[in-house]
Amino acid sequence: MTKSREPIISLTLYRAFKWSIVSPMFHTYFRGRIYGVENVPQSQPLVVVSNHASYFDPPIVSSCVRRPVAYMAKEELFEVPVLAQAIKLYGAYPVSRGSADRNTIRSALECMENGWAVGVFLEGTRTPDGRIKDPKRGAALLAAKAKVPLLPVSIWGSEKILQKGSAIPHAVPLTVRIGQLIDPPSSTNKEKLQAVTQQCATTINQMHDLGR
Repeated sequence: MTKSREPIISLTLYRAFKWSIVSPMFHTYFRGRIYGVENVPQSQPLVVVSNHASYFDPPIVSSCVRRPVAYMAKEELFEVPVLAQAIKLYGAYPVSRGSADRNTIRSALECMENGWAVGVFLEGTRTPDGRIKDPKRGAALLAAKAKVPLLPVSIWGSEKILQKGSAIPHAVPLTVRIGQLIDPPSSTNKEKLQAVTQQCATTINQMHDLGR
């Protein structure tokens, strides 16, 4: 039987972290703006796809879509005893960089079966200007396998949070725009995956171009 909600301890940790740290920082320190919250389904599994320019992006996206989003984390982090438990409870799952890791796909699908949204950065890494230039098909593949929609999200301004020579996050203005749901590919055929991937990238870049 598929669970309809996240594990209670993960949900509790998510809410505590969001309301004590992430949301206050986003709305006050970063003067954050959010558009399109009405596009987010609050119960069904889905794949959240976004651009990526800062280490701050995962908690920002999760907070702005107003539901827990499980992100992949480097497998090395799961070898650190205390940290491993913390990120597991918060919904992270391990990924082996540079390889088509079946365990990673299995972990992501399991997260969605448990009611989580799974977050994927469409380019797979940070970009200097926040725009997506070389989108990867991983998010579309997950959506096709799980038969769940994709939710495009644009983060504007986060590339300026951490600046060279400074360890303190800069109080730059941030804007998050959430687009309408995109249907999953009808199959795992390469061409269909590529078409949906490009649709996601175009949507996110168009939202990003709207700026502040």
